[in-house]
Amino acid sequence: QVQLVESGGGLVQPGGSLRLSCAASRSIFTTNSMAWYRQGPGKQRELVARIARGGNTNYADSVKGRFTISRDNAKNTVYLQMNSLNPEDTAVYYCNALNIVTLREDWGQGTQVTVSS
Repeated sequence: QVQLVESGGGLVQPGGSLRLSCAASRSIFTTNSMAWYRQGPGKQRELVARIARGGNTNYADSVKGRFTISRDNAKNTVYLQMNSLNPEDTAVYYCNALNIVTLREDWGQGTQVTVSS
């Protein structure tokens, strides 16, 4: 089991930026792909971005060109840089680790992002 701790959420005006961080309790990037999901009010949880073990990334269409997922292997931390935020990005953002061998998933506790003027 791995503990994931998100940080960086908050209130931001439309057009603003935030960077979310997800710190893992141990080194897992060689066995896990990492992802950010979000769940908006009254909505189902959806995949926002994923970074594979080899570094390949993919994004939801709604965030392409605005969000960037990255990781720092030395810090066991995954980031989500979010630019040009709009009110539709308001959600709780969750960090996810998927072990590609066991298919075990671990989740963080979530961090709230609110985009409002």
